[in-house]
Amino acid sequence: MENLTTLPPDINTHWSAIAPLLTIRNEQEYDEAIQRLNDLIDEIGTNEQHPLYSFLDTLGTLIEAYEAEHYSIPNCSGSDVLAYLIEEHGLSFSDLTEIGTSETIEAILNKDQALTLSQIQHLAQRFKVQAQVFLD
Repeated sequence: MENLTTLPPDINTHWSAIAPLLTIRNEQEYDEAIQRLNDLIDEIGTNEQHPLYSFLDTLGTLIEAYEAEHYSIPNCSGSDVLAYLIEEHGLSFSDLTEIGTSETIEAILNKDQALTLSQIQHLAQRFKVQAQVFLD
């Protein structure tokens, strides 16, 4: 085995402590990584000068890669996603007044009308999902 001169000599000592923080191989490690990321966001926010900011950024990238591999979203329209969320949460059109009248919601679900940016923002906030899931 060749000597890895580009790595610090004490990497083996430190790696055993760091590796579990940067490894997502299953659902439990994914959940732990999400919790760790949320804790880092609470502490660091957007302070790029914070010593752990690069760790936060790296962890976010690892989580995103895990989600892309394990939680790929089928190619759905915004109205398909909305229909799914309405059914999943047992909602009626009257529960979604922040995006419009029953007629408006029906038109969106029938693909006769597209979701507006404002509606997408309201839905993303309500269902705690990224706004991109509603973009066609």
